[in-house]
Amino acid sequence: MGLSSFFKRVKKDAKNEEIVECHIDINTDDCDGCEKCGIACPNNVFMMVDNVSKVRDSQVCKNCKICMAICPNDCITVN
Repeated sequence: MGLSSFFKRVKKDAKNEEIVECHIDINTDDCDGCEKCGIACPNNVFMMVDNVSKVRDSQVCKNCKICMAICPNDCITVN
């Protein structure tokens, strides 16, 4: 048994990788621009445009739903 047997490379099969796309809905009528979702999001998904929260890039979202939990107006829905 050589030293190289301890360092086996793991090849990721592209066919078996699961891509989970999440969909983020923001009710802009209820959003008051508090920026809590943007501050709490660990993936920097949100940005503020005209004092309303908008989705910067939904593909970066990891579906943790922290934004839903922290929104005081319940205007964010992550599916």
